[in-house]
Amino acid sequence: MDITVTDIAQTEVKRLMEDQETPIIGVRVTAEATSPLQANYRLAFVAEGQDSPTDTVLEYDGFKVYIDEASTKFTQDITLDFVDGLMGRGFKIENPHKVPPHLKGTLAEKIQVVLDEKINPGVASHGGNVSLIDIKEDTVYLQFGGGCQGCGMVDVTLKQGVEVMIKEAIPEIKNVLDITDHAEGDNPYYQTTQ
Repeated sequence: MDITVTDIAQTEVKRLMEDQETPIIGVRVTAEATSPLQANYRLAFVAEGQDSPTDTVLEYDGFKVYIDEASTKFTQDITLDFVDGLMGRGFKIENPHKVPPHLKGTLAEKIQVVLDEKINPGVASHGGNVSLIDIKEDTVYLQFGGGCQGCGMVDVTLKQGVEVMIKEAIPEIKNVLDITDHAEGDNPYYQTTQ
């Protein structure tokens, strides 16, 4: 786990910690998923006893950053900054991994970026991969391979993960179809217990 806390953010965290009546040991970054691609972030002080054994703890000069288990997948490589501008003063968290709102290139190139950066890293942990086969008007045709081919959970992966991510990143896509021959899969990740 790696996050960047800018110098100005570190200075501001330490200054605010000193102003608290209760002794503060650090700050907690919480990510509340708004979709498979994006999250809303919150920052809160952590007092003695408010940490958890399941937290990821990152050490900085004079304070610690705590990240709960549910937030870790949205906090890898984020940057915690402190801004002082026309819109006011406050902490700002940037996530370099979220799909940009306006992907560049052809429809196929946009879909390939989402597959390469958001979808395939997740299914690769199960030995799978997803390939773009065709696009016709507002419909994308995908093929699942590796551990995804023949997997009993592929419909869930398609409907709740892959389809949601593609439609969110590329709103002009209305349908995402799986054209994989799952009967040919010989090494699916998901296996029923006997």
